[in-house]
Amino acid sequence: MWIGWIEFDLLLGDIRSLKEKRSVLRPLIAELSRRTEAAAAEVGEHDLHRRATVGVSVVASGSSHVRDVLDHAERLVADRPEVTLLSARRGLHSSED
Repeated sequence: MWIGWIEFDLLLGDIRSLKEKRSVLRPLIAELSRRTEAAAAEVGEHDLHRRATVGVSVVASGSSHVRDVLDHAERLVADRPEVTLLSARRGLHSSED
């Protein structure tokens, strides 16, 4: 069993309130969950209007599938015009580690 995660550091556009921030993040997180079939959530920078940290995690029997899902998630985030992807950090672990 393989467990993988990716964490995105995002800069949001012209956002002036936490309500506006949620209106940008909610569809992004829903798309990540739907299109990657992985768990996705806002995991940091909750109180900042223009910054967000979004995490995606996946569990699969093969490491190549985990990498494919994380690659797909990164492409989805990078292709969103309303956010700027500042960085992405990844982790991959075997259940035998």
